[in-house]
Amino acid sequence: MTEENITRIHIDDKEFILIGTAHVSKHSAEQVKDVIEAEKPDSVCIELDEQRYQSIKEGNKWKNMDIFKVIKEKKASLLLMNLAISSFQKRMADQFDIKPGQEMIQGIESANTIDAELVLADRNIQTTFARIWGSIGIKGKAILLMQVIASIFSKESITEEELEKMKSQDTINTILNEFTETFPKLKTPLIDERDQYLSQKIKDAPGKKVVAVLGAAHVPGITKEIRKNHDLAKLNRLPKKSKTPKIIGWSIPIIILALIAYTFYANPTAGIQQTISWVIWNGSLSAIGAAIALGHPLTILTAFVAAPITSLNPLLAAGWFAGIVQAYIKRPNVGDFENLTNDVFTLKGFWNNKVTRVLLVVVLANLGSSLGTFIGGADVIRLFIENL
Repeated sequence: MTEENITRIHIDDKEFILIGTAHVSKHSAEQVKDVIEAEKPDSVCIELDEQRYQSIKEGNKWKNMDIFKVIKEKKASLLLMNLAISSFQKRMADQFDIKPGQEMIQGIESANTIDAELVLADRNIQTTFARIWGSIGIKGKAILLMQVIASIFSKESITEEELEKMKSQDTINTILNEFTETFPKLKTPLIDERDQYLSQKIKDAPGKKVVAVLGAAHVPGITKEIRKNHDLAKLNRLPKKSKTPKIIGWSIPIIILALIAYTFYANPTAGIQQTISWVIWNGSLSAIGAAIALGHPLTILTAFVAAPITSLNPLLAAGWFAGIVQAYIKRPNVGDFENLTNDVFTLKGFWNNKVTRVLLVVVLANLGSSLGTFIGGADVIRLFIENL
């Protein structure tokens, strides 16, 4: 049995065997099978969380998803990110005739074969995304969403050189690689914290001999971190929401309303101009967002009507109302959910699938409304100053 890509660590009376795998390599899956069957460990740790493990077991049962619940729980953006990853994986699978994540599936099967304890060692992907989302600010969120949408629609082939590079990264790192170059501090929640989390879960795995199936990118970090103790509860903690966005979120509508009210008092004609400007900029840009998503005419109208009102209440968003209307009028059926992972692979399929259409309506109508708030707000201030 070759020791290539294998790291052995001894701590006290326990042996840890780390297999550094390539998530897009057939050879890695074969090596995982050989190592586990030869070593017969007490535990097998795999770089999956419960959510991704269930997805593998159940085959991504998208049809069980409640689209209305996704909108109400404000998870449309997160779902778009998950779909981007699915699209990216499928593009690799089709181009190179490989199945990303096969080595993790092999780890599960081999653990069952030798009756070893299976340990899901990775942090919940939603926690990782939440910690990323909480550290990039408003500008970062907008850039990330645009990059995610762009990656879904990308038609570029993956070169052999890029494929080799991916073999030393995990899927999440690969998807967000360009973004981490723009925001270097994201390395902490994306890589460093996961190295710490994985190392502690591996160290806590039962038995004297533990095999861990990991993306090769994590092996150096885990080799360093496994000799330290890490607080899993702290690493699982969702970021505390800053009060600043809430203060800004309430300050903007209060200022806008105060300026319009004062202008109405001083010059009713100018006050009407301010109101019209606020409605037109907010409503039009949100409606344009819904239209770009090819929303139903009533959806576009909903975005136009809702945006000027929801922009004055931080607890509401025009995209939610537009998305709910779209979902009611063009309700996704079972086939839309079942075809989701295939449809996101093509631009035509992405726009034709009723699920992704709803998600696009929510995200793009909200982006349009946000842009309209800044432009409309600036125009309200301009008219106020001109009429002092």
